[in-house]
Amino acid sequence: MPRTLLVIGTRKGCFVLESDADRRDWALRGPYCEAWPIYHAVYEPSSGAIYAAAASEWHGSAVWRSGDLGETWALSSEGLAYADDDGRKVSKVSALAASPGRVLVGVEAPGIFESRDDGATWSQLTTLAGEPGSDGWDDPANQPPGHLGLSALMLDNDDDSRFWAIVQGVGVFETGDGGQSWTPRNRGLRAEWPRPHEEVGFCVHKLVRSAADPSRMYQQNHCGMHRSDDSGETWTEITDGLPSDFGFAAAAHPHDRDTFYVVPLDPGHGRVMPEGRASVWRTSDAGSSWQRLDRGLPQQGAHVGVLREGMAIDSYDTPGLYFGTSTGQLFASPDEGDTWNEIASYLPSISSVEVAVLD
Repeated sequence: MPRTLLVIGTRKGCFVLESDADRRDWALRGPYCEAWPIYHAVYEPSSGAIYAAAASEWHGSAVWRSGDLGETWALSSEGLAYADDDGRKVSKVSALAASPGRVLVGVEAPGIFESRDDGATWSQLTTLAGEPGSDGWDDPANQPPGHLGLSALMLDNDDDSRFWAIVQGVGVFETGDGGQSWTPRNRGLRAEWPRPHEEVGFCVHKLVRSAADPSRMYQQNHCGMHRSDDSGETWTEITDGLPSDFGFAAAAHPHDRDTFYVVPLDPGHGRVMPEGRASVWRTSDAGSSWQRLDRGLPQQGAHVGVLREGMAIDSYDTPGLYFGTSTGQLFASPDEGDTWNEIASYLPSISSVEVAVLD
């Protein structure tokens, strides 16, 4: 029988939940990683390893690795730093992507580091130097206020040399040669602020790709939901019908290219679910219409947020959907979002949710 594995990154360590294929009863383990703040944790199926991107105010930035589903862990930061004469510092490891034989991390200040030895050592792969907008992260004196980092990575599972990166407040970039060169992929996006460069200056929060059709992508932006039908070369806004054009988390259905999920949030400083009513929204027609999914979710006083890596979907024939909140609740749906159950409570603030189906 298959097992279902959830890997949860929180502000106080990494947690693991396990269930069977029914996804009704869950066993919780953790916290792991010595309760370091974990910003993103992923499972790499070919090696069976869990990687957790961590950043501690006392110990700095590093990546934890477990090869036995959380029973034991090793910590590494060797090579995970800019050169001594570089004005930038690695203040946070914020994003992870793992494939057979390679692990990538996105860091703040913006850059990508790579490991070819299962996370034991790291080397700088790229800072996207020379790209439009890179003067804002190449020179620390020119950086805008607030945090500016490489917040997300998305791999092409069929081409090891191709992947996408999000630079906060700048946009999506694609590489087809393993990170040696890059192309901005933001045409058609909306921005509500002045932009010095035509190709960048967009605040992309989350990028996902359809497993059913690799040319179909979706994203949750600071300014609306968007869909691409050409692998990100152009974008069309599909916000109409949602209660807000703002949010972070998103997930694409594994078998249906037209089905996509998002968690709209109040766009103000609170950034919580509108009216305190928890819900996930689903489109089954590529954004032409939206359906509110809230059966089993709290509908009063649920002033919670969901971060960019806070939602995941599994690969069963009837997919299960999962999301974790800023106040430590973890919700699961075994039926594509139609009904929900709270499967963990009182966790630390949840930064990321990843799911895997183990044979």
